[in-house]
Amino acid sequence: MRDTDVETHGTSLAGKNILVGISGGIAAVDSVRIARELRRHGATLSVCMTNSAQKIITPLALSWATQGEIITDWDGDMGQLSHFDAVLVCPATRNLLACHLHGIISSPLLMALSAARGNNTPLIFVPSMHADLAEDPVTSEITDSLLTQGAHVIWGVEEEGKRKTVEHTQVVAELAHVVNSRQPERKSAVITLGATRSALDDVRYIQNTSSGETGWGIAVELYRHGHDVTVVAGVTTCKSEIDLPLVIISPSPEQMLLELKALAGDDIDCWIHSAAVLDYVVDKPVEGKIASLQGELELTLVEGEKHIRELRELTNGATRIGFKLECGVKIHDLIHRALALLKDAELDAVIANRLEDLDDPNKPRAHLVDSTGEHWALNDHQELVNAVRVLVEANDTKGH
Repeated sequence: MRDTDVETHGTSLAGKNILVGISGGIAAVDSVRIARELRRHGATLSVCMTNSAQKIITPLALSWATQGEIITDWDGDMGQLSHFDAVLVCPATRNLLACHLHGIISSPLLMALSAARGNNTPLIFVPSMHADLAEDPVTSEITDSLLTQGAHVIWGVEEEGKRKTVEHTQVVAELAHVVNSRQPERKSAVITLGATRSALDDVRYIQNTSSGETGWGIAVELYRHGHDVTVVAGVTTCKSEIDLPLVIISPSPEQMLLELKALAGDDIDCWIHSAAVLDYVVDKPVEGKIASLQGELELTLVEGEKHIRELRELTNGATRIGFKLECGVKIHDLIHRALALLKDAELDAVIANRLEDLDDPNKPRAHLVDSTGEHWALNDHQELVNAVRVLVEANDTKGH
């Protein structure tokens, strides 16, 4: 790998030409990270820098980071008027936002923004400024007007008296979502993830094990590709790579099922059941706290409700994908059990894996089983999330 190369993290921006605009905020020092993250997801980049931005970070640094054209001043090529799939301005100063809103074209970047607004190219602004400037009512008027025109404005949190830009991974994910949401056949998807727990008393519980990593990965992949994603999360031990717009926390199987039934009232195209839902729950949890040093403690566990079966009638017509984890079985038996689950719950596909394979890099991460009985090995995490996305995008929703 050359020094200028990047590792591929996804394909959400593959084939997309992105213009990165850089204005004169101190956050311009993060432009290299933004550029390389865009390339990790397949984007081809051009850069347009204001004069003020060039006082903070050099065109040479951006040339290394982007491996693309760097526009720093007026020239006869007018590269800023080329076709772009989106224009990302990060950082966006208050001055640049105001100039763009009022149609001022005093730099190649402002010309590019005006042209993009004219031809309906997605515009994404990531402001960076002192907190007092951000709180100025005129700033709100400017950004509100830009939002009304169809632009997207991504504010970061306030730290040290400044409204800083959001993390570069979040910026790129939001840009990918904006660009891809314009593609045809975008779907609304609900995905469950994480472990669930059942209370013994008010302070103790039984719980199965699931980090939520696979579910988060699928949710992020779908979001980057422009789909409308709702996450219903149980107990997780890892975080999502990015902040997703709608995450409902439901630690218990009963609460999770209630949330899913409520969501089933909406027009959902796809359901992805990756949560580890308890097969057995505590029959009668004790109010308060069970006293210590009481000798043997007997518990009664009863079979819990199977979410995919309970939702079968409520989700009729939608694409449904289940997950099946087994331990100590042969691959043939794993596939057979996955197919049995698929038929019983009327699913479109099942992702099946074995506990003993999860940490073995020499074994497939999982196996995809479809309704015809065909199955394919998914060698790693990225293949798994890609396979689920392809299922979501390829399957026509059967009753919608």
